[in-house]
Order: sequence, then C-alpha cells, then structure tokens
Amino acid sequence: MKFKAIRIWALLGLVVGLAGILAGCATVTQRADTADTWSAIKKNKKVIIGLDDSFVPMGFRQKSGKLVGYDIDLARAVFKLYGVKADFQSIDWNMNVTELHNGTIDLIWNGFSITPQREKQVAFSDTYLNNDQVLVTLKKDNITSYAGMQDKVLGAQTGSSGANDIDTYPQLLKDRIKNHEAVTYDSFTNAFIDLNVGRIKGLLIDSTYANYYIKHQAHPEDYRVTVGSFPKEKFAVGTRKGDVTMRRKINAGLKRLAANGQLKKINEKWFGSNVDTPLLKK
Repeated sequence: MKFKAIRIWALLGLVVGLAGILAGCATVTQRADTADTWSAIKKNKKVIIGLDDSFVPMGFRQKSGKLVGYDIDLARAVFKLYGVKADFQSIDWNMNVTELHNGTIDLIWNGFSITPQREKQVAFSDTYLNNDQVLVTLKKDNITSYAGMQDKVLGAQTGSSGANDIDTYPQLLKDRIKNHEAVTYDSFTNAFIDLNVGRIKGLLIDSTYANYYIKHQAHPEDYRVTVGSFPKEKFAVGTRKGDVTMRRKINAGLKRLAANGQLKKINEKWFGSNVDTPLLKK
C-alpha cells in the first residue's frame, strides 16, 4: 500500500513538472509574440544577431577568424543609423527560431528566407534580396538537369529553406533521389566537401552561396549550377512577432541605405552587378 502511494506521488510530481515545463514554453513564446524590445536595445546600444557563420557570402569567418559578409555589412550599416552596435552570435542554424524566442539573440539576419512555416513563428522585415535554390553538381558526373539526379545522393543543409523545398515539392527532387531523402549537413561547407569527394552527387543550395563559393575555388569550371522550378526566395530579417518597432526601424533603415547609395555599394562589394535587390527597383 505504501509502495502504491509512493508511485502515485511520483506520477503526480512528474505531471506537475511537465506542466511547469509546458507553461514555461508557453511563456517564452507569448513573450516573443508580445514584447517590443526596441527601447531596451536602444538604451543598451547593442543588438545581437544570430547567424550561421559558414554561410558565404552572407556571414562567414575568414581564416583569421574575422567575421565578414554581405549581411554583416548591411546589418551594421542599418543599426549605425540609430547609434546601435550590431553584435553577432554564431548559432546552430536548425535552432534559429528557438534561440530567437529564448532571447539568446534579437534577430536572425543571415540569408533567412521567408517561408509559410517560418511566418507562423517569426515576423519578417521587408525583402532586401531575392534568391534561388539551385542544384550544384560536378561536371564530370554529367548531371545536366534535376532528372539526372535519379537514384543519386542529394545533399542539403539542415533547417534550410532548400531542405524544406525538397519536402514541399517532392516531384522535383525528392521522388527521384536515392532513398527519397536528402543527406543533411550542419553547414554548406561540409556539404561541399562531400560533393567534391563524391559522397553526394548533387547539392541543393542557395544561389548566393553557390555562386560565391564556386567563384572562389581553384577550378570553378569543375562545377555545374542548374536552376530548376523551385519558387524564387526572398531574404529578409527574422524578428520576434512582438518587435514591431524593431521591424519598422529596420525597414526604414534599409530604405535609407537604398536612397543614399550605401546599399548599392554593399551589393557591388559582395556580388558585383549580378544581384536581385527589390529595394533598388522601387
């Protein structure tokens, strides 16, 4: 009888503990959806931006360890307008929304594509760059179309919009590739290593990353980039839904950079003239 009572109390304790955890999760999400943190950020003169620090050319570390990239320059330029310093925090890209809601970071600014799934959890700034998902292969493998990936191994980054596209539009690649599943990687850098040695035969990747990476290889002519039928993507800044003022400040800052010529200079620095920027078309 005593043993039975102990078991009941143990189960009650477990239930109460789980309820506390769930309540804590709800509180974190509720705070992320309602709290406007701009006043605190302005007072502290610092905003923390989460990124995958291997995503060239958006944000990546040079051999010296210095963090550079298109989004780095753009974020710093925007927040300089408000006297706020942009600090950057390397994160597990697959946990980006969790980090944002927990308050570990204030923004996700790193080639972050707008998707219906992400819009359920975060709010986005205006689009500042358009992007495509492309298939990168080695020319020696003679894969000239998505159909050429039949029964071959495909790679993608964990948590990326490309990985999401594979599942959302299975007729394009998922139904063709080996095991009908992509091999996923923590970073595109590791994915390219496997592509180069033949562990995978194709890599679905953002065109911005692919074009920059290939351009800076010793033999760029070894690669083939194939554009398929995936929808065009829009890069924007991911914010907590409650940060209405933050989004308004970012959008206004991006427009000012477009108007004063700084955005064009940043584009030319990282991409040359071959870049699709909606803000410069308005």
